Amino acid sequence: MLERKRVARIGIPLLFCMLFFGLQSLMVKGEKGPNQPQVMNLDGIVLAQTSRPAVVPQVLYQRAWKLIKDSYYDQKFGEKNNKDGAQDWGRWEHHYDGKLKTSDDAHKAIETMLASLGDPYTRFLDRDAFDDEKSQIDAHLFGVGMQLGMNKEHKVVVIAPIEDTPAFKAGVQPGDEITEVDKKPVKGQSLDTVVKQIRGPIKTKVGITLMRKTEKKTVVLERAEIPIRAVATSEMLPGNIGYIRLDSFISSKANSEMKLALKKLSGADGIVLDLRNNPGGLLANAIEIANMFLDKGIIVSTIDADGYKTSQMSTSSPMTHQPMIVLINGGSASASEILSGALRDNGRAKLVGQTSFGKGLVQAINKLEDGSGINVTIARYLTPNDTDIHKHGITPDYMVKLEDKDYTNGKGPWWIDLSYSNFKKAPTDNKDIQLNKAVEVMKDTIAKSAGKQTAQAGETAKN
Repeated sequence: MLERKRVARIGIPLLFCMLFFGLQSLMVKGEKGPNQPQVMNLDGIVLAQTSRPAVVPQVLYQRAWKLIKDSYYDQKFGEKNNKDGAQDWGRWEHHYDGKLKTSDDAHKAIETMLASLGDPYTRFLDRDAFDDEKSQIDAHLFGVGMQLGMNKEHKVVVIAPIEDTPAFKAGVQPGDEITEVDKKPVKGQSLDTVVKQIRGPIKTKVGITLMRKTEKKTVVLERAEIPIRAVATSEMLPGNIGYIRLDSFISSKANSEMKLALKKLSGADGIVLDLRNNPGGLLANAIEIANMFLDKGIIVSTIDADGYKTSQMSTSSPMTHQPMIVLINGGSASASEILSGALRDNGRAKLVGQTSFGKGLVQAINKLEDGSGINVTIARYLTPNDTDIHKHGITPDYMVKLEDKDYTNGKGPWWIDLSYSNFKKAPTDNKDIQLNKAVEVMKDTIAKSAGKQTAQAGETAKN
């Protein structure tokens, strides 16, 4: 393995990214963990743009082929007669010559080609998917302002309206079932399909029919820009313990939101950072947030397609030295694991909960000429202790396992209610057994710290 210091090898995708968009972030993304309700999550992107405007199916396919050839992270990928079974990527270069007549043909061919890699994170994005992810990283979302979920009866229900949005102002309530969108029944449709019908251009209108118990109601809402918040909760728990729930690393505003949360809780004796069910987002956000807590050490190391290792060091300018506990579970992925690993390996925090998802790969999403895109795995990462967590996850210091019955009985993450009937849950309910353990460990940590300070003061007085 080769190692470079300070200067990272950015490669073609990131070079285009800096030239056209002024971004230097990599994207890491996770999937929905086990035992979780189906809820719309936000994932992040890094944009890289090609320079030719023409949309020719064969050229589009060739561009995709070369993009993978140049930047795919597997060091043995593409070698002919590879003893480890890696395929010869050259076999795809002319596989569809003369067969691609339309953009759809090219898209299908690209999808087939990418599937041969067996990497679920290297995938094709159609125009809608690419635009959605760009909106998410820009923290721009146009809709009516509802968080939706699908319950066990496959009904689409409102988990919560977002404050100061069209849905909130119209009186939409948690637990309302959506039965129609623009007078068209949604029964049998996926959650994603229903969400796409509700979203749309700003200042356009959409009619939504709701069932509230036995009452049927239709509201016409004008779509607006909806704020995307990364920090879902920041409040003081009993015992003067600060609690921050970070939902995602995707939004470009995640760092500023975290800074505001830490300032708000600056008087706390300790901080519990909740990363459960956080699917990840921008690597740059994970690094910057880690810098808010670390005064030394490596945050993360990445290894690119050429085997070069680059370590990202702490800037040694933390915002706080408060004791920390971090909550993780099987839905904590990628950027969540980077932050968790950085804080634990550097002795800055203890981890409570369950083993994390286990995604140790980094992706860049590249925009193609026709507005579609490709998410390419361009590197793998290691925690500061050089641990590869891919497919293994991070095991917490304090394991608190949850069974299905715990979710059913409301003992899982406090904001999750599989019955979609209790919409007034709070972190102070004392039912969340993992959060309860984190608070217990935090109180013990604070007590020990106070004991050490008292002992040190006594020694100083004697001297």
